[in-house]
Amino acid sequence: MAPRFDLIGMVAADMAATLAFYRRLGLHFPAEADTAPHVEATGPGGMRLAWDTVEVIRSMHPGWEMPADGGRVSLAFRCADPAEVDRVYAELTGAGHPAVKEPWDAPWGQRYAIVADPDGTPVDLFAPLSAPDAAAG
Repeated sequence: MAPRFDLIGMVAADMAATLAFYRRLGLHFPAEADTAPHVEATGPGGMRLAWDTVEVIRSMHPGWEMPADGGRVSLAFRCADPAEVDRVYAELTGAGHPAVKEPWDAPWGQRYAIVADPDGTPVDLFAPLSAPDAAAG
């Protein structure tokens, strides 16, 4: 049996700010998670996202420092349609999250935008530009 891809782990410099960002993208966490040292969310199909505080990581790797430039991982959230890409992008950037790339129609047939979470992790927002062909399904 081969290992199964199961979890994407990230480090949160500010757990409450990080979870607030991902709540805006539809993930659900109890209020008490904002002060927890380790938080997980399970998505469709059982894929898990996990965040640990800097202190948790340092307890496993003494002397570890959070990279200043972000970009340690990238996540993508599929939106229902191109208008939702624009709406979510506007909501997140309007809430003060850094814009990485404004919404655009990508040559691969998707409406795409990129924002950064509170730790500088790029988060892609995307949706197909046109509805899938029902006959192809």
